[in-house]
Amino acid sequence: METLSENRSFEGVQGVYKHASTACGCDMTFAVYLPPQAKTGKVPVLWYLSGLTCTHENAMVKAGLQEHAAEHGLALVFPDTSPRGDDVADDDAYDLGQGAGFYVNATRNPWRPHFQMYDYITSELRDLVLANFAILDRHGITGHSMGGHGALTIAMRNPDMYDSLSAFAPIANPTQSDWGRKQLSAYLGDDESSWCQHDSVLLMDDKGWKGDLLIDQGGSDQFLDLLKPETLAEAMMRNRQPGVFRMQEGYDHSYFFVNSFAGDHIAWHADRLLQDQ
Repeated sequence: METLSENRSFEGVQGVYKHASTACGCDMTFAVYLPPQAKTGKVPVLWYLSGLTCTHENAMVKAGLQEHAAEHGLALVFPDTSPRGDDVADDDAYDLGQGAGFYVNATRNPWRPHFQMYDYITSELRDLVLANFAILDRHGITGHSMGGHGALTIAMRNPDMYDSLSAFAPIANPTQSDWGRKQLSAYLGDDESSWCQHDSVLLMDDKGWKGDLLIDQGGSDQFLDLLKPETLAEAMMRNRQPGVFRMQEGYDHSYFFVNSFAGDHIAWHADRLLQDQ
């Protein structure tokens, strides 16, 4: 693991690192924020998965999470959204290929050799940060847009690995959206039965979440027709899923929206991750 940068932030350290990924078959860059509490002991960690076109850097710089994480004593991990490099398959469209991994393990060429983001997040990078940073094996997960889709689906599929869950404007029902059908067919093929484990509405009906969850959605989001938030709200009601779904009047899809409610999400995760600590 190579250290690319480390900067003091709210008495903690915001670092950026690079490593050779076995899962993705290329170098991967990620960021970790360690709060000041990590100087004297291990702390729980919140994973933040970013959206289409983003890298590790977008949320690290724009989401405003570090101040709240320092207050509560949580580490943050900001992975990249896809494998990258000259030898990694890509597409001219912004919503497919590099920057658009959708947190799945691709089974179809040309994506299969590198696009193994599900394994990367849940196994390889998880093991790496636990081995190299002052982080407890106690994890929360959140994300924005495509990353919200990733957070919800990964947590519902792996309830033993995560202790808290939230999302900002997630792609809620990708099997029924152009932000999903295009990518899932490209990465996984045309058999739609293989898509179900990557759709939070279908997983809510099938598995649900072991605890309560927090969802924030901007009421003036320009991508509401693609995100389909009502389908997730209806699934939560249908399955009597404990949680809070908030439509935030006047907010759009930008990081101004994420930044506005970052403190609420950090506090939500801290309440659950710091229990019995």
